[in-house]
Amino acid sequence: MLKIAWTKKYAHALPEGHRFPMLKYDLIPEQLLYEGTIMSANLFEPEPLTDEVILLTHDQDYWNRLSQLQLTASEIRKTGFPLSSELVEREIIIMNGTVQAALFALEHGIAMNIAGGTHHAFTNRGEGFCLLNDQAIAANYLLHHKNFNKILIIDLDVHQGNGTAQIFQHEPQVFTFSMHSGHNYPFHKEKSDLDIPLPDGTEDEKYLTLLHETLPELLDKVQPEFIFYQSGVDILATDKLGRLKVSMAGCKARDRFVLETCHQNKLPVVVSMGGGYSKKITDIVEAHANTFRLAQYLYF
Repeated sequence: MLKIAWTKKYAHALPEGHRFPMLKYDLIPEQLLYEGTIMSANLFEPEPLTDEVILLTHDQDYWNRLSQLQLTASEIRKTGFPLSSELVEREIIIMNGTVQAALFALEHGIAMNIAGGTHHAFTNRGEGFCLLNDQAIAANYLLHHKNFNKILIIDLDVHQGNGTAQIFQHEPQVFTFSMHSGHNYPFHKEKSDLDIPLPDGTEDEKYLTLLHETLPELLDKVQPEFIFYQSGVDILATDKLGRLKVSMAGCKARDRFVLETCHQNKLPVVVSMGGGYSKKITDIVEAHANTFRLAQYLYF
């Protein structure tokens, strides 16, 4: 069964002025349930993650100050959210959603988090609407508790996974791959194990050709035992914050190729949704829903 992490706190714990762009967290499961792609049994509500697991990835001082609401004004401004206890609770629920999804993926081959993809969070700070890094936390959990030796993080959000790159810059057991808009946020890029910066206006053919050329070779080189996939839909031409020109069909083809590759190679995968900021929320929901539809079709 496809297991999907979701709770109303994904959207409802956000500050008032930030809720509209995050309506997708409620609308995606509603759409999938309405059309019959999933049933309520597919959804699970994570508990908050423990300090012990968070500290496998994030610095003690940063986590102490974040959890006690003691970040500086400058640090808070860089996260993009007013800091509150509700926001911190939301974050640690999202983190555990990805950790628990990793455990479900070991059982079923794939699992998903309707939120997550918080790849701008560093070991010691948050940025870009990310306070903690869910895929990094889950990867470290697998390394420490499940004896994995090699993990691949595939980050296809329009923005570079700069926090993820920094967290694993000295960790040979985790390979970070980011294909992103080269001239978009973050303007100072970190160094992933493999970065593919794309020019503005990149369309379907070039995008998909690069992905098809890169991913199989990467699997041969890295020989991963587990994959985390950041499937942001801000690569769409309709996205307000993206600079690429990928169509809805191209975005779906991207997801199909990544998931088919994982499935054919019998590699368990966890998918986190990442960004999506098109002017029409229906575009955002449809693009994300395609990822879930493909997972259900390919695996179950």
